[in-house]
Amino acid sequence: MSGDSEQEYFADGMVEEIITALSRIKWLFVIARNSSFTYKGRTVDVKQIGRDLGVRYVLEGSVRKGGNRVRITGQLIDAVTSAHLWADRFDGSLEDIFELQDKVATAAAGIIEPTLQAAEIRRSADRPTNDLTAYDLYLRALSHHYTWERGHLLSALDLLKRAIERDPHYGPALALAALIHFHLHLNGWTEDPELDHREGINLARQALRFASEDPGVLGRAAYVLAYFGQDIDAAIEPELAIGHFETPLRLSPHAERSSAFMSIGMGHFFARRFEEATVMFLRSLQEHAGWAPTYRFLAASYAHLGKPDEAQETVRRLRSITPVIVPRAAHWRKAEHRELFLSGLRLAAGEAT
Repeated sequence: MSGDSEQEYFADGMVEEIITALSRIKWLFVIARNSSFTYKGRTVDVKQIGRDLGVRYVLEGSVRKGGNRVRITGQLIDAVTSAHLWADRFDGSLEDIFELQDKVATAAAGIIEPTLQAAEIRRSADRPTNDLTAYDLYLRALSHHYTWERGHLLSALDLLKRAIERDPHYGPALALAALIHFHLHLNGWTEDPELDHREGINLARQALRFASEDPGVLGRAAYVLAYFGQDIDAAIEPELAIGHFETPLRLSPHAERSSAFMSIGMGHFFARRFEEATVMFLRSLQEHAGWAPTYRFLAASYAHLGKPDEAQETVRRLRSITPVIVPRAAHWRKAEHRELFLSGLRLAAGEAT
């Protein structure tokens, strides 16, 4: 849009970077550059593009360059309904063109993936239950999982079992099922902790066997195996973890944030910054008030801060969610971290430390 045809290379390079970034998301089918570029510079109806390419969503945008500054805009559109799902713009300097391209491509992929996933979940929920594919079952399970509530987690597990029966090699379904067994065990929402322990490990290993190149599968499987005591060294790095969890909050600020707030809070807790930890735990509970681990860490934080009234009230609320107030916490590998957590929680619960 700068009117300078010699700058066309920049727009082409930007599009290629975004295509490459989106292609790394394994569950997305992304049209290659050669097909996408046929629409460059043309005014074409989005619905027609969807029909031509066989896609449901279209990402379109523009590059405007002026001097040493550049503005990149993008919008994500449902090619069937023409509904706008997301739009944003990015401003930057051309002093380091490659860094700018990488920044925009990473941000676009980080924002578009949860946006598309939410759209697909809504679309799947409208389908009749007697016409579900394994993917539909997985999306339904995902929507239940995001509630972080015991009844919904059990419903999600049932849907995932049906999805896995249809496709025993379905890595994302296997990994999500493993994660739910972990969540049930973590919250004390299980009548057979040993079964959840065993099933969580087995499903995570199966997921890795069939989908080891999927980053979502890798993340969930690693989380489960770490919690259940498999395949990790006895180490934890709070500062590094905080930085990683802050990244998705920047990339997708309107997505589900309670888990990121909770995780950042744990990083501050283990770094003994209890005031900062308390703030993050409270922010997490504002978005999801039914997660037992958040209450445990909040109670321990209050206890270490010398606030017994707040600690006891938090424990009271915890008892309404789960009978497991002080867990074994064996998944925290460093002895000093585990003891920091347990000593605070015992103090909050009025137990001997």
